[in-house]
Amino acid sequence: MARKTTKPERGIWKHSDPDMKVVDFSYESDILAQLVVDAWASDGVANGLKAKLLDHNHQNIVKQELANYGIFLNHPVVLTEDEYNNGWQQDHDDEVVLVLPNDGRKTAASGGHTLLETAKLLMAVTPNGI
Repeated sequence: MARKTTKPERGIWKHSDPDMKVVDFSYESDILAQLVVDAWASDGVANGLKAKLLDHNHQNIVKQELANYGIFLNHPVVLTEDEYNNGWQQDHDDEVVLVLPNDGRKTAASGGHTLLETAKLLMAVTPNGI
């Protein structure tokens, strides 16, 4: 599975050309926002959603968890913001790299609201944010 590089620059770097950065993107989706909320809720839970999504050694688990939300990718990778900021070298040219927004940027929901809109906002301001 993918590995960190020693690149001092944040971002995702092509598998076939480690000096070429892959374009950052932002995409809004209610389903992906719910995935973020669910991942945040499982923080610290052994074999929870967050742990499964961030498991770089078992891509089939990541694929299955994304498929559970209707996302079907051949080579998905989910990173933390720190992993993204430290630079990430793709292992495959077809890799789609998603970044889980840092849950430390949110507060607890209140007033009968959920974290869905917060997740959408953080997805928008996080490069490759899911």
